[in-house]
Amino acid sequence: MNKKKLFSGIGAGILSLSLLLTGCSSADKNGKEDSKGNVTLDVFQFKVEFKKQFEEVAKKYEKEHKGVKINITTVGGGEDYGAALKSKFASGKEPAIYNIGGPQDVQDWQKKLADLSDTKAADVALKGTLDGVSKDGKILGLPYNQEGYGFIYNKAVFEKAGIDPKSIKSYKDLENAVKTLDAKKNDLGLKAVFALPGKETWVTGLHLSNTFLAPEFDNNVLSAFNAKKVDFKYGDAFKKVLDLQNDYSVQPTVSLDYSQQVEELFSLQKVALIQQGNWVYGSIAGIDQKFADNGIGILPIPVEGYKEDAIPVGIPMYWGVNSNKDKNTIAEAKKFLDWLYTSDEGKDTVINDFKFIPAYDGYDASKISDPLSKEIYQYAQDGKTIGWTFMGYPTGWGQDQLGVQIQKYLSKEAKWEDVVKTTKEAWEKSRNK
Repeated sequence: MNKKKLFSGIGAGILSLSLLLTGCSSADKNGKEDSKGNVTLDVFQFKVEFKKQFEEVAKKYEKEHKGVKINITTVGGGEDYGAALKSKFASGKEPAIYNIGGPQDVQDWQKKLADLSDTKAADVALKGTLDGVSKDGKILGLPYNQEGYGFIYNKAVFEKAGIDPKSIKSYKDLENAVKTLDAKKNDLGLKAVFALPGKETWVTGLHLSNTFLAPEFDNNVLSAFNAKKVDFKYGDAFKKVLDLQNDYSVQPTVSLDYSQQVEELFSLQKVALIQQGNWVYGSIAGIDQKFADNGIGILPIPVEGYKEDAIPVGIPMYWGVNSNKDKNTIAEAKKFLDWLYTSDEGKDTVINDFKFIPAYDGYDASKISDPLSKEIYQYAQDGKTIGWTFMGYPTGWGQDQLGVQIQKYLSKEAKWEDVVKTTKEAWEKSRNK
């Protein structure tokens, strides 16, 4: 099959969110087939933004597929999904379906991943989206969706400040716009221009860093995975954008979290800009639907010396099926994922209820509904994208090494040169074990 490629430079990524355990019901059967042939699928997933909608579609599936029970546990909000997943497996209550990132997660979880090559979803996954989760001729993950991120901005504030968002095509343009907003922030009703959530190491150590590191890995997650070292070729550009956010942000940034950034500050229009992606649409809409639908847009994160008018686009996570389960449970898990992404009912849910940008053929892209996703889709159509390579980082490097060092930098406990030196050494040490 000649598969279309919706977004260029797609790698594999992970949006690591905080530990917030919620569930539908108890998982006593622990994802097993019982004596009557009934199957329970325990799902352990990371995307808090569509938790309610996912639980609703699971109930719908149960009604239409007698003998199948789906229990969903969602981990999301600000810390590390990977750590929570390891704890879940260590508890002995292994899920039947769970999330993995790219090649590093495939290596780490390979013994607990079933081959999904025979699924309908794998057959219609967009070209390039399975590269990071394929190993030894097997497909070990199915794409969640596609996402992009950049600087989400308040249209009304920009208009009132006399700034045309379309004119921002470089770092210098962005810097000038920020300074204008800062000079007028009292008249604009702003606490600050930015809200930089320095507490969230996934925002800085994964997402922001990826924008500046992906180019040196040719926007390819496998190149990052195989790299023995990282050079920070665009480290100066990285520092400039980090400093710009920090210098013009609500303070102290090191204690600012995702919820404060998105819900308390941006959604209530107390700041003009935040570094986030199209996944925040639901949170904003939950607070101010009109603002979410008509008042927000997305700007590039400029990489001086490379691309200054592009946004990172990729796969946030993949679905894996636990190979330790009995064959009927594995079969039912595959059926559920196939139904979700390839049936007419499932596809309608993915587009209209989940608000996803699909990572599969067979969808009508014109039905993409929220404004952020539409803009990201257009960036992709125009070829103005940067790949997602951060799931090719060594295990834990992005958050536990780089993210933590950036926190020290924001707290003035380390110089930028120290951040670069320390994390370079950590990468090489991890890769040369």
